[in-house]
Amino acid sequence: MTAASAVLTAGLLAFPAVVPNSVGRAGSLLETFLPWLGLVVVVLLGLALLRRSAVALVAVLLPVAAWTHHFGVLLLPAARAGGDDLVVVQHNVSDENTDPAGTARALAGAGPDLIALEELVPRALPEYEATLAARYPYHAVQGTVGLWSRHPLTGVRPVDIRPRGITEPWDRGLRAVVHTPHGEIAAYVAHLPSVRVRATGLASSWRDESARLLGEAVGAEEQRRVLLLGDLNSTVDDRGLSPLTAHLEPAERGLAFSFPAGFPLARIDQVMARSATVRHIRTLPATGSDHLPVAARITL
Repeated sequence: MTAASAVLTAGLLAFPAVVPNSVGRAGSLLETFLPWLGLVVVVLLGLALLRRSAVALVAVLLPVAAWTHHFGVLLLPAARAGGDDLVVVQHNVSDENTDPAGTARALAGAGPDLIALEELVPRALPEYEATLAARYPYHAVQGTVGLWSRHPLTGVRPVDIRPRGITEPWDRGLRAVVHTPHGEIAAYVAHLPSVRVRATGLASSWRDESARLLGEAVGAEEQRRVLLLGDLNSTVDDRGLSPLTAHLEPAERGLAFSFPAGFPLARIDQVMARSATVRHIRTLPATGSDHLPVAARITL
């Protein structure tokens, strides 16, 4: 039984796409929490040792190898920072955050070149603007998302990622060109729709449609270098994001589980790039949000 479970776990780690999305989006649900299959591997290893079964021990090596291949590289030390690197911070600040100014100070304290925020609400926006103004003289806000920068911004425009069926005001995407000392980069800030885990499975159709629209915008971007910062409401392994992730590369190092802040289970706050490299991503200390901020280093 232990050996069979080990082989099954190895198969799920190596080939999660075999689990279909046709029923309750089970495949996406598995992919969202794929790293946690490592706990299953630990339990299986313990059982194999307890039973002193050579067959089970050999079988457990299969999921160990699969997990290490998929996620082990993320745990390796990041390459040393280079002179042309950018530091960016991505944070869903929460529309219920009671300390916007404190949150803004905490994010600026990480010393980033860019800060991307989601769930900006009208009552809190002036506090973010006032607190960040001295260090970040350039900023753009579109609906509930915003970008603060040390470097000039041009070409600011909204990105329409609203799924069909949402009729109320819904403005969650922007694009701007950041003029860094090392060249221009098109920066996208986005907040995809939330998903829900229900008795029938994962409800993610709006999120998936929004990811497709954002993927089309990124794919059509004329700037060679592209940076995406956003709350994508899933992990980069989730096939529901594949129309978007097909155009971008995720971080080379770091797990950075960002949600929920009290007990992070997954990184749904993402930093990805095209024609640039996200060397490392990490979480920052908790703010007044239900998400943890993430900071990433980008090599241009």
